[in-house]
Amino acid sequence: MAKSLVIVESPTKARTISSFLGPDSVVESSMGHIRDLPRSAAEIPAKAKGEDWARLGVNVDEGFEPLYVVPKERKAHVKKLRDLIKDADELYLATDEDREGEAIAWHLVEVLKPKIPVKRMVFHEITKPAIEEAFSSPRDLDDRLVQAQEARRILDRLYGYEVSPVLWKKIQPKLSAGRVQSVAVRVVVERERERIAFVPAGYWSIEGSFAPGAELDQVFSATLHSVDEARVASGKDFDSKGKAKSKVVVLDQEAATNLAEGLSDAAFDVKSVESKPYTRKPYPPFRTSTLQQDAGRKLRFSSSRTMSVAQRLYENGFITYMRTDSVELSDTAVSSARGQITKLYGDEYLSPQPRKYSGKQAKGAQEAHEAVRPAGDFLTPEQVAQSVGADEAALYDLIWKRTVASQMADAKGVTVSVRLGATATTGENALFAASGRTITFPGFLRAYVEGSDDPESELDDKEKLLPPMSEGDDIAVQRLEPTGHETRPPARYTEASLVQRLEELGVGRPSTYASIMTTIQDRGYVFKKSSALVPTFTAFGVVALLEKHFPKLVDYEFTAEMESDLDLIASGDEESVPWLTSFYFGDDGLKQKVATRLDEIDPRLINSIPIGEDDDGAEVVARIGRYGPYVEKGDERASIPDDVAPDEVTVAKALELIELQNVGDKIFGTDPDTGLTVYGKTGRFGPYVQLGEQEENSKEKPKRASLLQNMVLDELGLDDALKLLSLPRTVGEDAKGVEILALNGRYGPYIQRGDDRRSLESEDQLFTLTVDEALKLLAEPPRRRGQRAPQNLKELGKDPVSGKAVTVRSGRYGPYVTDGEVNASLRKGDNPETIDIDRAADLLAARRDRLANQ
Repeated sequence: MAKSLVIVESPTKARTISSFLGPDSVVESSMGHIRDLPRSAAEIPAKAKGEDWARLGVNVDEGFEPLYVVPKERKAHVKKLRDLIKDADELYLATDEDREGEAIAWHLVEVLKPKIPVKRMVFHEITKPAIEEAFSSPRDLDDRLVQAQEARRILDRLYGYEVSPVLWKKIQPKLSAGRVQSVAVRVVVERERERIAFVPAGYWSIEGSFAPGAELDQVFSATLHSVDEARVASGKDFDSKGKAKSKVVVLDQEAATNLAEGLSDAAFDVKSVESKPYTRKPYPPFRTSTLQQDAGRKLRFSSSRTMSVAQRLYENGFITYMRTDSVELSDTAVSSARGQITKLYGDEYLSPQPRKYSGKQAKGAQEAHEAVRPAGDFLTPEQVAQSVGADEAALYDLIWKRTVASQMADAKGVTVSVRLGATATTGENALFAASGRTITFPGFLRAYVEGSDDPESELDDKEKLLPPMSEGDDIAVQRLEPTGHETRPPARYTEASLVQRLEELGVGRPSTYASIMTTIQDRGYVFKKSSALVPTFTAFGVVALLEKHFPKLVDYEFTAEMESDLDLIASGDEESVPWLTSFYFGDDGLKQKVATRLDEIDPRLINSIPIGEDDDGAEVVARIGRYGPYVEKGDERASIPDDVAPDEVTVAKALELIELQNVGDKIFGTDPDTGLTVYGKTGRFGPYVQLGEQEENSKEKPKRASLLQNMVLDELGLDDALKLLSLPRTVGEDAKGVEILALNGRYGPYIQRGDDRRSLESEDQLFTLTVDEALKLLAEPPRRRGQRAPQNLKELGKDPVSGKAVTVRSGRYGPYVTDGEVNASLRKGDNPETIDIDRAADLLAARRDRLANQ
């Protein structure tokens, strides 16, 4: 019997597949990619270091030949795989069925150079029948898929390595540009620009409570619809500049109040009743993007958390492959779903015929060719919940319900529209509108209802009942309430709605959405306020530079065309080298663009965002500086706090920040020891106290001290300020006469004896710690050099993946969350005092993904 070596990407996948194959098969993990383009100059081989193209990792002069290297941390594992091949008679490459999986398989062959038969086995679910079928019916490696993935990797490298240095020189160091990443940032920035330009409009309506005739217990609500046949304006009737449509009447407070008073004793009756039946068809099964969107809406999962959880479900055999742009179901899956519908809901909930779904799938996309659905026998959510964590159970429940619902009967119901009329004492004819919805047969809604990004929208399964009414019926008024409204700017994107928008634009592919969401946050272009994605001022500068000097690179249509071209390479309708040559060396190619336009870029202009003018006509501008954003009016400047969104930086807010910065010169009094004035000031990193002024032509700065965490500048007195300025405090000396100091550092309070340091548990110890206490602390084993002892700030609950307690801690580099196994830093916009277990689980899931891909 031939001995087989089967290589997959992950240890979990290896364990699951190993349980399905016999003792003559060894299943081992490659631990992801075993080689890639160099990550740094240190990884470039010596023979290539002198080449002009070496920094790119791609020989652009020789057919865009990539320079692949095996990272140092992967070499031992490569040796292990080579040793396993020596004992095998055949090699099966069982990596994922998409482009990236094909590329991993190809790299394994190139590096391991097996001298035994090599077979490619593919499957879209990890169940015993699927694995046995794939094992018995292997295919060859698909060179077109490999070329397509390699072309994407090279394209992304050229884009990032050529454009990113432009950002370093003209905006800030360490910034990055990316083919899909930069377009995603542009989408978020454009929405913020819309919010900045938005002019709110005020309008009034009248909300009423009514009851039919004497049936005072059947109260329903209605809203003023029209006055003298002119429709009353609602929020949708105003444009972004606050201007209303010409054919509507806009009520102000006085008009609404007067009309309500004039109608309070009026006789209302039913003017019309319109009833219409409706039918609602079920949603198609999940593809990657819709899975991320609904998991975001219903479970509050980030895209990376959704994909991390889905990966675990797939690798453990519970769902099909989760990276797909298909909504199709196999005949077996349809049969399984319909069987469960009959068993759990009854025959009346089964659609008369099996439903076939087909969606818009990119030509040659070569992702999985079936929707995300339960694998194998369609275990119920209750069965799966017994053997997985909370996150996996919740996501499986979502996938199972969506899949089963897709084969269920239509939902049916009736909508009712009622108009109520009366004449006010002032002569106006007013018409009020009420609407209702009754579900007569829930159909698929018994199993699944799609979520919404709009918190005010009504979901499909929500009924709104109205009492029976007929035209001419008398209606009793119980309440008429004039209500003021103001139009709102367009909502910021959430991860779910941004994925939806990118998909609409044709930007990115199923396998990229989660990484895009993570990247734009990790790189400091976007931060979260609740679930909303807020662009930073740095993002504004980057997008402005790219739009003005490299417009094609962030053009939606051009980026979508690039995706399509890459798909054509996968299908064999386009060749990668001519295409890359055109992109890089063409008349309007990237290489020439960067070379010719670098000197044209004015950093000050790119990094300036006009805000407006003050009352005296002085221009107020937001600028992106090397150390962060700030506002400027003439010679006056003030830093913009990290948690302030761009649309919040109005002229009034900018002037307030400048005033606060200037007001920082609070005078506490005079230091009795030096005779110098003690000031309170506010800087970029917060408030601080200062002893004396900086002398003219002197490089020596006056003594300063930051406030402690629980201090507020306005509440401090002279004694408090002098106490802060007393730091560092000499605690005493040890037995050898070495001085021990108490200091308040950037990462918190600590003591120091020579080069030996220990963190303090509280800031109060800076002033109260005794010599004996200091010596006891110094006698304890030292921690890693420079690392502050983590302090538990808050316990959040159990991580749904590891099942371990998650805490918020304060560490050397700031607050972070940990489950004892994985640490994840809090991101911009996260508050250690208000963060909850859901957000912490998101951060830990994203961190696990990065560690897995390293």
